[in-house]
Amino acid sequence: MNATTASTSALAATLPDSPLAEAYSRQAPGLLERLARGLYWPVVALIALAALYLVFTLYVAGQTWWALGAMALFGSGFAVYLSQAGLAYRYLFPGVTGMLLFIAFPLAYTTQIGFTNYSSAHLLSQERVREYLLEQHDAVLDEVRDYSLHADGAAFRLVLRDPATGAVRFVSPSLALRQVDKPFVVTLQAAPDAGLPTMSGGEVPWGPALSLKDLVAHRAALAQLRLHLPGRTDEAATLHYLGLREFGPIRPHFQEQADGALKRLADGAIFRPDAKTGYYQGEGAAAGTHLSPGYKVMVGAQNYARMVLDAEFRGPFLSIFSWTVVFSLLTVVCSTAIGMMLAVLLNWEDLRFRTTYRTLLFLPYAVPGFISILVFKGLFNQNFGEINAILDALFGVKPAWFADPLLAKTMLLIVNVWLGYPYIMILCAGLLKAIPSDLYEASAIAGAGPLTNFFKITAPLIIKPLSPLLVSAFAFNFNNFVLIALLTDGRPDYLSTKIPAGQTDILVSYTYRIAFRDSGTDFGLAAAISTLIFVLVAALSLLNLRLMRKANQ
Repeated sequence: MNATTASTSALAATLPDSPLAEAYSRQAPGLLERLARGLYWPVVALIALAALYLVFTLYVAGQTWWALGAMALFGSGFAVYLSQAGLAYRYLFPGVTGMLLFIAFPLAYTTQIGFTNYSSAHLLSQERVREYLLEQHDAVLDEVRDYSLHADGAAFRLVLRDPATGAVRFVSPSLALRQVDKPFVVTLQAAPDAGLPTMSGGEVPWGPALSLKDLVAHRAALAQLRLHLPGRTDEAATLHYLGLREFGPIRPHFQEQADGALKRLADGAIFRPDAKTGYYQGEGAAAGTHLSPGYKVMVGAQNYARMVLDAEFRGPFLSIFSWTVVFSLLTVVCSTAIGMMLAVLLNWEDLRFRTTYRTLLFLPYAVPGFISILVFKGLFNQNFGEINAILDALFGVKPAWFADPLLAKTMLLIVNVWLGYPYIMILCAGLLKAIPSDLYEASAIAGAGPLTNFFKITAPLIIKPLSPLLVSAFAFNFNNFVLIALLTDGRPDYLSTKIPAGQTDILVSYTYRIAFRDSGTDFGLAAAISTLIFVLVAALSLLNLRLMRKANQ
């Protein structure tokens, strides 16, 4: 059968115009279709199993909400692609899913963090903080014992020695030393009861003690061992793993009470969880103190209130907000003025070498922005920069561009305008081509000059279609993090502020500083500021859409 099929296909290939070739070409798609149909449901089943396994893994890891979200996402995907009712949504589903995952979810998560005290001091949940505090302990140094681990056939035995003489005092029964998740108790045997005839010399009848490398391999299992000394019932009767060479009893720092409070055993002080501060707060003699670390709690609009009510934070914040608006506005105004002027000059047909000028003026836009910023950082260097060298030679001055707040802001504007004017120039050059030449001819007949033509004809006809793009440029510079981070890093700083802030910081760089740098990683406050930035940029986007709608009318 296989030979016949092969010979038939070969014959059909040699006779492409024959009836045999036509019949074979009609039969081949049918075979492929049946094959695809046969593999369809097995492939769907494999994808479903993989999705269920992922959901199950998330649930087992304790991420219940993530598991529910993944189940909803996969369920929606199967409903759309496996049913006829979802046929109309098959092309929309990937885009909507991407928007929810990469836009809506980060926005909602950031907004939620803005209503919490999430920071480097409040990273964990209350349950995890309680577990951490209850795990704190000190070793009872007088009862610490050296140990060695010996192979006993396929199992192992622990041997505890007297720290003073090195003589064997206790041995464990045979241990498999399998890795387990929970501690397990092993009762030791006194050396005489274990039948060790040479215990006084410190020797044992098993193999030599395992090397440090082998002990490290069994460290996880040894850490779960709890060794109980025979004939003792006091707190020091249970030995815990203290390291690669020691077991000993421990003394916990805290004891949990029936009402959820923690009692510090050293002085009996009581600490209760406080839902407002996210700490275990002390009572009585310990009032005014708290236990670290703290835990994450909802604080409502506290982070937003700090922007308005906290005088020490409000001052730098309002200054940074004002500078952000001024920086973005002046950048757009200056870039537009320079770009539009150069576009008008380059549109002059009698200008020689127009192409050369256009190419040279376009170069700042062609060079990657971060390279230009770093080059300017060197040029503005107070001691070795070329700009100060020229100013010193001409006027005898060497401005402190990075130390003086006003000069630092001026430097930022100069660099940003340099990076932004080619974009406006290109846009205006294209818009100038759309202005009818008849208008300029009529203006020339009326005796108008170049300035009249610019302010009466060119600017009004350009500014209307250019307005939405200028709003977009304003929104871009509102979040121009790269320029601030590479050129000034927000410096110079404000003095005597609760949260470190720079006088050249804009909102986005200030937010980054609060979240990841000097102020102790206050994620909640940074998320609140990020939400405010989103609201402002969203308002600018709505304004942009409205201007575009008017421009198209």
